[in-house]
Amino acid sequence: MAKTPDEPLTMTVHSLPQLDQSSARSEASTRAGRWKMFALLLVCAAPVVASYLMYYVVRPEGRRNYGELVNPQRPLPTFIGIDAKGQPVPLAQLKDQWLLISVADSSCDADCQEHLLLQRQLRETLGKEKDRLDWVWMRTGDTPLTEALQQATAPAVVLQVEAAQLAAWLEPAPGQRLEDHLYVVDPLGNWMMRFPANLDAKQAKRDLDRLLRASAFWDKAGR
Repeated sequence: MAKTPDEPLTMTVHSLPQLDQSSARSEASTRAGRWKMFALLLVCAAPVVASYLMYYVVRPEGRRNYGELVNPQRPLPTFIGIDAKGQPVPLAQLKDQWLLISVADSSCDADCQEHLLLQRQLRETLGKEKDRLDWVWMRTGDTPLTEALQQATAPAVVLQVEAAQLAAWLEPAPGQRLEDHLYVVDPLGNWMMRFPANLDAKQAKRDLDRLLRASAFWDKAGR
């Protein structure tokens, strides 16, 4: 049998594979999908964002707010108050509800009584929305409440607190006292507005209406 002559080793060069166009399209599609998901999350969060923008930025009806906005906002402090039954109540427990707060000594002079009356009237004028706002009296001092005062403030949240602790959280306008104002705390637990001394109830009600209307997307009555 004849031998086959040795043949030199040959190498064949094949053409390089072309780039996979479908893979590039897939990556582009994935990026587009992520952007769509991000946009969807923004749409879901829009009601909460819009409610604050409507009040703080747009200024409904083109008018300035009557109350002074607090910047930066101050969260509810960690100290404890004593309620009408003598039970301890952490102030942080008041969260998840709009709060309209007055401050006065437990002896409650004429100005104190006027503020308490204004608070009650402002809340009542909110109509069906009043259950979204709590009337709160933070009283200082050790003077026992009279029976008439206890009855008048029965619908309110009444907490006895230390004046020094309260003064570390709330702050009056220059030249005023803590007792001269009404203070607004939002459901997230942030003090965010202070009404002027010598309150104009009509203008204060307008601010409260706007706040409740702007937050109706995400805030409901009750805790």
